[in-house]
Amino acid sequence: MQTRDGRTRLEGLLRQGERVFMGGSAGEVIPLTDALAAGRLPPFELITSLVPGVNPAPAGLPPGMQLTNPFPLGPVGRHLPLSYGGYCNWLAGQRFDTCVVQVAPPRRGRMASLGVAAEFAPVVLRRSARIIAVVNEAMPDLPDAAHLDLDRAAEVIGLDFALRESAAGAPSAMAQAIAGHIARFIGNGAAVQVGLGKVPDALLARLADRRGLRIQSGMVSDSIRPLAEGGALDPRWLHTSCVQVGTAAHYGWLRGRAGFAVLGCDITHDPAVLARAGGLIAVNGAIEVDLFGQANLEMANGRPISSVGGAADFARAATLDPAGCSIIGLPATVPGTEASRIVARLGGVVSLPRHDVGLVVTEHGVADLRGQDAEGRAERLIAVAAPQHRADLAAAWDRMARPRGGRAG
Repeated sequence: MQTRDGRTRLEGLLRQGERVFMGGSAGEVIPLTDALAAGRLPPFELITSLVPGVNPAPAGLPPGMQLTNPFPLGPVGRHLPLSYGGYCNWLAGQRFDTCVVQVAPPRRGRMASLGVAAEFAPVVLRRSARIIAVVNEAMPDLPDAAHLDLDRAAEVIGLDFALRESAAGAPSAMAQAIAGHIARFIGNGAAVQVGLGKVPDALLARLADRRGLRIQSGMVSDSIRPLAEGGALDPRWLHTSCVQVGTAAHYGWLRGRAGFAVLGCDITHDPAVLARAGGLIAVNGAIEVDLFGQANLEMANGRPISSVGGAADFARAATLDPAGCSIIGLPATVPGTEASRIVARLGGVVSLPRHDVGLVVTEHGVADLRGQDAEGRAERLIAVAAPQHRADLAAAWDRMARPRGGRAG
């Protein structure tokens, strides 16, 4: 592959005023974002799916450049506050001049795997007047991933660059405690969705003795490998996600591996598909949970720092599954300030409504909100808050619940 020539060629193909799509997470075409940061591209509208913590946010945009993303990127670009399913539906109603998509080297004729990152690309590919396929040797060829027929591409460019990586690191004692509580609710044969981070990694490590687990998730990371190698996963199930984001070692392990489908969000976050999984356990984090059981996944101190991502899609599906459950796991306090993350009322937006939250888990235990009225929910949430905050939370609930002698609804 002629990397330098390929980069110059890619930059020269992008036109002023276009609507251009490029995926995020491990699908980010890094030479394109490098060129954007260096000011070498003409002004156009970039629609993407960059993930904070995985994809570095641009420090700024050249004059005339526009950027749209489902995650907030600080002062850069336009943030659409949609779930992954909602963003997928929005994209399906748009038209694009160009889709720049990263693929693995084709193994069978002209069919190239999207590898570890499908996300929104399959939807956008159907809505784009021109496709630029970037063939990257570093992208693992997953036989069960979404594929692109390179004959559909107007341009095929070879570029070699390392994929974006993400590693949660060793789980803390707090993450281990939270994971231990959650693990009690995941039995053999469950369909499991988790996000990225220390608690999900610690949780999956605790499921090594389960059998017949089925992965039905948005993002998947290195922590899936021990389950696969230890026999915890159902060998008959096509373990599915829209992206796998991990270390270089994880990408190497995935290369050529069957049984792991990386598909578009129009499939992975489709309510009908999730309903067919059966026994879906959705495990997500939150910034704070209030005494009604509402969860804020997006704002801290009045500032947007993240997005609801796929949590809303999976939480709703798990709640409606007779054998499923939507679980929120979070530390009881904010590290450093020790402020409570179980709060009387949310300081941010409602990312997950109370009817889509079944269990709230902290290091202090499990608040099982299923079948509880407002009073019972508040009592159980206070019981898993940090001990030093429980009296204040109880007093706050008493003021909210009985302003005129009644009960909160």
